[in-house]
Formats: sequence, C-alpha cells, structure tokens
Amino acid sequence: MRLILYVTLLSGLCGRGHNLPTMTNETPTDPYIFTTDLLPLDPRFLPPLANGLLGWRVYCDIMHMGGLYNGEGGECHRANLPSPLAVRMEIEEDETAGPVQHSYSLDTHTGIFTHSLRTANVMASQLLYAHRHHPNLLVMEVLLVRQGTSQEPIRVKLDSRFKPRSDDVVFQSEPQYKGGSYIHGQTITPEVPGDVCPAVHLIWTPIPTALSLLADQTQSRWGFVVTVAAQSCCLELMANGNLRPTHLRAWEELWAGSKLELIGPEEFSRALIGCMFYLLSAFPSLHEVPGHFGGVSPGGLSNGGSGQDYWGHVFWDQDIWMYPSIGLFYPQLARTVLEYRVRTLNGAKHNAEKQGYKGLKFPWESAVSGREVCPEDIYGQQEIHINGDVTLAFQHYLYLTQDLSMFTEGRGSEVIWGVADYWVSRVTWSPEEQSYLILGVMPPDEYYHNVNNSVYTNTVAKISLAFAVELASLLNYPAPKEWKQIADKIKIPFDQEHNYHPEYDGYKKGQFVKQADTVMLGYPLGLAMPPKVRRNDLEFYEAVTDPSGPAMTWGMFAVGWLELGEVERAQNLLKKSFKNIQGPFQVWSESSDGSGAVNFLTGMGGFLQAVLFGYTGFRSDCLAFAPLFPDDISQLCIRGISYLGNKMDWLFRGQEVHIILREGAKHAGSTKPCALQVVLKNSGTKIPLISGKQCKVF
Repeated sequence: MRLILYVTLLSGLCGRGHNLPTMTNETPTDPYIFTTDLLPLDPRFLPPLANGLLGWRVYCDIMHMGGLYNGEGGECHRANLPSPLAVRMEIEEDETAGPVQHSYSLDTHTGIFTHSLRTANVMASQLLYAHRHHPNLLVMEVLLVRQGTSQEPIRVKLDSRFKPRSDDVVFQSEPQYKGGSYIHGQTITPEVPGDVCPAVHLIWTPIPTALSLLADQTQSRWGFVVTVAAQSCCLELMANGNLRPTHLRAWEELWAGSKLELIGPEEFSRALIGCMFYLLSAFPSLHEVPGHFGGVSPGGLSNGGSGQDYWGHVFWDQDIWMYPSIGLFYPQLARTVLEYRVRTLNGAKHNAEKQGYKGLKFPWESAVSGREVCPEDIYGQQEIHINGDVTLAFQHYLYLTQDLSMFTEGRGSEVIWGVADYWVSRVTWSPEEQSYLILGVMPPDEYYHNVNNSVYTNTVAKISLAFAVELASLLNYPAPKEWKQIADKIKIPFDQEHNYHPEYDGYKKGQFVKQADTVMLGYPLGLAMPPKVRRNDLEFYEAVTDPSGPAMTWGMFAVGWLELGEVERAQNLLKKSFKNIQGPFQVWSESSDGSGAVNFLTGMGGFLQAVLFGYTGFRSDCLAFAPLFPDDISQLCIRGISYLGNKMDWLFRGQEVHIILREGAKHAGSTKPCALQVVLKNSGTKIPLISGKQCKVF
C-alpha cells in the first residue's frame, strides 16, 4: 500500500533534534562534475554559463544580458554583445615536453568550466565562470604550474575570437577605465516605437595573445574580467584576488537550499543535477536587488539572438515548466518571475485593447514591455492559455508561501483580476449548451489552430477565474459576480462515450498531437476526475503524441502514470527524455534528434517536475504526496523544500520517509514560519514537525 501523507498547519511547536540520515552513495565519481577529453562536435552543446543577468556559451564570441533586446515588435530579439572571453588556451607540442593531454570539465558545484592541458613540463588550467554574487561580471582565470625538473620558460597561447563590435549595438570606444578597455553604446531599434534605446557599457581587462611562466617561476596565475553596465568594483576585486571566493560561496548557498541526491542509475543522477544547475543559472542571485530580472526564455541567456532559439523571448515555458521546481525551493526566486510579469502590466493591457477585449492579455512571446513580440500573429492572437498559465504561477506562489504582500504592495492582484476581466470579455454564452465557450484558439498542441473550447485553455481559464474570486475574498475586494458565474459554467469538453477529454471541440480520437496538452489537466492543473478518466486520457494521447515532440512532454505523462501507481510505465516514458540530453555537459536540446532550441530549460523543467511532483507526489496547493519510485532508485533526498515559511529536508529510502524541519525561510514579504504536522491519510495519525528534529514515517 502506498504511503500517503499531508503536511498541514499546526500551532505552537518548537524544538531541537537530529539531522537527516546521510545518503550512502557507493559511486566513486562525483556526479556534479561533468568531464570529458573531447569537446562536442556540435558547438551548440558546449556548456552555457549564466547567472541570471549575463550568459554565454563557452568559447562563443557572443554573450547576452537579460532584458537587453534590439528590434521592434516581431523583430525584437536578444541583443548580441561581443564576448571578450571567447578565448581558447593552446600550447605547442615539442619533443622535449611530449604530447599534450586535454581535459574539459564543468563543475556544477561551483559553476566553473575548466580546460586543463598537461605536458611533461606544465599543467595549465583555464577557468571560466559567470560570477554568481556579482551578476554584472564574467571571469576567466589562467593558472600555469611547472611540472618536472625543467627550468625553461613556458609559454601558452590565448587564441581569441573577440571583436569589439555588434550588429545590435552601436558602440563607441572610450579611454581606458581603471586599466580596463571600455566601450559603450545603445541598441539600434527600441522594442516599442518612440521608446528610448537602452544603453550598455562593456569594460574588460585586456587579454594578451600569450602568457609565460618565467624560468624562475614554479607557478603563476592571471585573472581577466568582463563587466557589463556598472560594477567598477570588480576590477579592484580581481586585483585583490577576492572574486572566486564570493562566487563559490554564492553557489554553495544555492545548493545548500536546493539539492537533489539520488541513489540509482548514474545517468539519472547526472540528469537531475544538470537540470537543476542550468535552471538555477537562469535565475538571479539570492541577494540581487529586486526589479532587474528579465525573465527566463526557453534557451536561457546563452541563446536568443535574431532568428535563434525563440529570439530570447519569454513564453509560458517560464511560468508552467521552469517556475514550479524553483518555487518549491526558493520562493524569493519564484517571486522574481511574478515581478517580471507585474512589470509588463501596461503591455498586457495594450494587447487586450488591441484585440478588442478588456483586462489583460499577456503576450505569447514577451520581452521587456509586455507587448506581443511574436513574429507570427496567429500565436499572439490565439494561444491565449498564456493568461491562465501566468496566473497559475501566482496561485501556486500564494499556496506555498501565504505571502499576500506579493498581491498587495507587489500588485499581483492587478494581474489576477485583470486576467479575470479578460476571460469575462473573451467568453461566449451558448444557450444551447448552457455553458460559456472560448472560441477560435490555439491549444498548447500547436498542430491545431482556430479551434473552439480547447480543454486545456478552458480549464486554465476556469482555474484563474476561481482564484480571482478566492483572492478577492482574502483581500476583501468586491469580486464581480461574473467571475464565479463563468468559472462555474465554462465548458470543459468531455466525451461520454469514450470516457475521456477530447483536446477541443471536434477532435477525433486518434488524431496526431504535438505535445503534452490534455494530459496536463491532472497535473499541473489539478482538474478533478475519476482515475479511469485520467487513465483514458493518458492512454489515448500517449498513443498519438509525436515521438519527436518537445522534451517536456514525457515528464507530464510520467507524472500521470505515477498518480495511478504505474511506476514502470512512468519510468519508461521519462527515459525518453534522455534522448534530448546532448554530449558530456548534460545540455538539453528541444528535440531528441538534437534540433530545435539548445540549453532547453523547458525540457529540463518538465523532467524535474516529474521527479519532484511525480515520484514524491508534492503538489503546490498543499504538501500532499504519495512517494513512489522505480526499483532501480533506492534513495532520494530532497533538501531545502520551502513551505509556509519553513525549510524541510526529505529522505525516501525503501518504505521509510524521513522529514526534518530546518530553520524558517527568510524571503521578502513572507509570513512568519507556520507550525506544521504530518497527517497519514489512511490512519489519520498526526505527527508534529518540530524544528531540527527528525520525523520518521514507515
């Protein structure tokens, strides 16, 4: 029998106690370090390095800055900036030194990529990283260490592809700034006609063409920095040797609050770590000042130039696919997603008015203004489920934190109520069906358009309307009666004969579909349905889903089958995701053949959700779960779960569940930590969670 627990509110508890049992991993290698002797043949799968503000792909001569775009409307794309760190380290082979051995590694503990080369005479290391504490900063370090007894000078070459120019920014040079080269400029075309083009400042320490270890030196170290925008202090920090320690501490803090440890297949463990690393890299520092986050695009900050990887735009991918896993660990980072949407309110209002509706219409593709920037009109016009996707993230945030400040001072209520007003103006009443219809839409399954009553769209509209009523009650706001009326009577297509949910009106059972769509009704939407209907939805759509569709699809099927106790079936589907992991650095592609967007954070987010919300059964509206694992996973430890102001660690080992309540989480606007208890559903037994004390459940 499956163990089903609820973590619920309790009052007046405190205490001290034990730590979780230690994970016993027999693997001798560190799964957090991805190492290879050969770089991927396709440079798209070199590791991306980012810190929530700046990002670039190792060795690439282009980098990007979050929120910096060039181009108007549908031509808007991430502005390509020249990267001074587009440098490869080389050394000439000679007969006395022997052959050169190369090694490349990405240490996800620290976010540092290292190229090491070794000869009989020297060990040379090139380190690259996007600084985690100082987000305006990228760093390269080179270390030469003499090997053997040679006392000859040793020289390594630094082959640079850097050119201080851009197709998106008109740069002009300035005199050196504190010993660093300096250029600044503005993008060429604003996103919105008449707006001011944003400015960008780029300062870097000049990189020579070669470095030498002198005859009397046993080792030497050099540091080079790139800073974008402000942060003149970085050059001084580099001179004082203080850059790497602050970077390492920032990553250590991140991992301490969001760690997944698994005893099972090595490829599974590495995939989890890679997904979490790249997703965390797309979000800002825990200490960054609010208001600067530019959202998360499907390919992250390392991609998104003109015509590339969705041009760096923000989609529903951020709110539905990436946000839930981050929110479960770091509500303060999740809040930056919500704040990004709040900053686009004026654009969303403009979109609704342009389409002839009231309220807010969030763009299918978003940049800075919130106006629609999708190059093709049909998506912005018809893929309106984006509105419900955005509000679902706000809803989950409230349920995880009870932080009403996000909805008052943070203006989140304007988002929720503006979307509700949009749905009111967008629906059509059908006297024949005695229900409200949403006509002429494109569902998440983009193989179809101009359909009526997409079951996903209508369901997410129903949820966002119901949440608007709930929030209005919490804030003593007089909710229009239409919100509840429409939520109660909106059509949710259902085939009584075959006992399943058709994707839209007129969908014929067996029609090919692109990706997870209807199967998302159970999770993440949480639409109540009998197990037989859930099973039918999964079986019917699994058989007709495009096998080369986007990577996040199989994670949603896996969650569904885990809900029904079908562990092996879920695992087999989740394993399909491994085809999307390309090369030694665990970089995901959108499609399993390597095509589509790279560093595909959307797919990584879907994979993480399959583990966090599938294997464990966590749900965001309550911490109710029924842990269920395949036979080849003997232990899973999830450290840093944030819930109602608390931090918890969970260890699943066989039939045992260990829970420990850490300290209260500290994040802006949160309520004080609430006291919690575990409730065993079958017996009703209640076990209080006491701070610092381990709770063990069989």
